[in-house]
Amino acid sequence: MPIESGQQLLHYRLIEKIGEGGMGVVWRAEDTRLRRQVALKFVPEGRAQDAQAVDRHLREARAASSLNHPNICSIYDIGEWEGRRFIVMELLEGRTLQEHIGGKQMEVEAAIEFAIQIAGALAAAHAKGIIHRDIKTANMFVVGDASDTLRAKMLDFGLAKLVADPGPEPSPNDPTRTAMHLTTPGAVVGTVSYMSPEQALGKELDTRTDIFSLGVVLYEM
Repeated sequence: MPIESGQQLLHYRLIEKIGEGGMGVVWRAEDTRLRRQVALKFVPEGRAQDAQAVDRHLREARAASSLNHPNICSIYDIGEWEGRRFIVMELLEGRTLQEHIGGKQMEVEAAIEFAIQIAGALAAAHAKGIIHRDIKTANMFVVGDASDTLRAKMLDFGLAKLVADPGPEPSPNDPTRTAMHLTTPGAVVGTVSYMSPEQALGKELDTRTDIFSLGVVLYEM
């Protein structure tokens, strides 16, 4: 059944679609119990029965929900409605760091502040044994405005993996696995232009791969 504005899904009322891509569809919604606005991220309709897509969705929810940091997008809940799984997330108002940069060099002070915030978020994830594996400006969201302190929020833990986790990687048909994506031996996830040499060579990874990707983000800023 198609999802439409105004629909009630459990105790969430859909307001408007605010984002869509190969990894998910995001809606602004109202939590009618707590009377607050949230974001609902769904597995794409065409992949709702795809075990790999569902696994990636749950991986994102579990990884991010284990973290409590002001620079990581909060996960509130997971749910299912008529076979469609969704993650209930903090609703962020702003734009991606990639859009914020806009291909121009940032002021040094602003870049340093964002670097401190993102590094803090990564440190929190690494302290929990979580490797993000897809650190890039498109996965950072900038919230606030000129009258407020801008804050970077880390998104998309769908490719995250515990350091000691031997769990499965995406199948050859998963859109996260392409010639431009690599991680542990034989598996393919990530974004090529932000990869560490070890990731590009398909070697086993640890938290240092995220630190390398953060360096690319700093260079981009």
